[in-house]
Amino acid sequence: MAPYESDDTRADEVDDVRAGRRKAARYVVPVAVVGVAAATIGLVPALADSGDPDLPKITAQQLIEKIAKSDVQQLSGTVKISTDLGLPSLGGLESGLMSGAAEGDGGSSADPQSKLLELASGTHTLRVAADGPDKGKISLLDSAAEYSVIHNGDELWAYDSKSNEVYHATAPKSERQKEHKDEDVPATPKDFADEALKSVDDTTSVTVDGTAQVAGRDAYKLLIKPKQSGSTVGAISIAVDAKTGMPLKFTLTPASGGAAVVDAGFTKVDFAKPAASTFDFTPPKGAKVTEEKEGDHADLKAPKSDEDFASGLDGLKTLGKGWNSIAEFDTGGEGMPTGGSGNGDVDGFLNSLGDHVTGTFGSGTVFSTRLVNALITDDGKVYAGAVTKDALVKAANAAVK
Repeated sequence: MAPYESDDTRADEVDDVRAGRRKAARYVVPVAVVGVAAATIGLVPALADSGDPDLPKITAQQLIEKIAKSDVQQLSGTVKISTDLGLPSLGGLESGLMSGAAEGDGGSSADPQSKLLELASGTHTLRVAADGPDKGKISLLDSAAEYSVIHNGDELWAYDSKSNEVYHATAPKSERQKEHKDEDVPATPKDFADEALKSVDDTTSVTVDGTAQVAGRDAYKLLIKPKQSGSTVGAISIAVDAKTGMPLKFTLTPASGGAAVVDAGFTKVDFAKPAASTFDFTPPKGAKVTEEKEGDHADLKAPKSDEDFASGLDGLKTLGKGWNSIAEFDTGGEGMPTGGSGNGDVDGFLNSLGDHVTGTFGSGTVFSTRLVNALITDDGKVYAGAVTKDALVKAANAAVK
């Protein structure tokens, strides 16, 4: 007998455990496009592979509810995260732009915003720890350096050992939690899983796909796949801790095949209370300390609603449905120039991404990654989504008919 029950429960019966509203912002921020993975309960039962944990049967709906109800407050562990969007290498341009921006505005290399791009490509190892909502620590480990962000009550510290710089901010707990809730960059399997389960529609199949062991713990595997063709997303697999319901591993594979676009998983995890000293921090002797100024990052905050996001764009529309959804908006400009900035690194990067296309809409350039594609027409309109180039051209043609 199969260890998992089939389930034909409709998606509207699990709306209470998964948010049904899409955020338009996911089409613009590549990592947030993971949220296009809407969940509809599938009917396919699964068998555990030989050697995998023999766990009690569970339905896809029950497993999603288990994730939603998970309330792990204390943990420590190591996370390995690999990201491969298929972007060409920028060499030192990327880090140079970020460090130059920090120096130009009197900022610090330890400012968390200066580290955002590092998790967008390559493979990284993170040490994580948490003790309730008021204490957390994430350390990005390098071969010769370490970068840490420590949240302890009202205090937020960030330290870059390579430059020996410290960034410090203070705010009442309620204010800081509200301010940073939507700004956090996904860094753990749970972060990515939350994005993947935000939306619900009938264009997606979700099934239980056997069991696995992750970081020495028994887990169920939740498999999310699009029912439609035309999406660049192949499948999303989430390994869910059988005991706590916390996601332990997240893997997004593209429809084109090959390596995962995002693969984030615990290699070690412990749900015991971390030592209080884990969240203590004192600036090292000789370190440069930069205090947060009022208004820092105001232009980088995530929109609180679809309306907030749309207010910054001209006539934002969503075309299509589910995995094939495409965001359309007007930049009010004249398209995206390629090869004419005068900076060889930038021009080479843009040209390597761009693919000139024509159609009823006129002409434009498609900028492609292994997950997110965007068509920018010569008259400044943008069509973007986790869909193929052909789907973008078809949408642009239909928009002018």
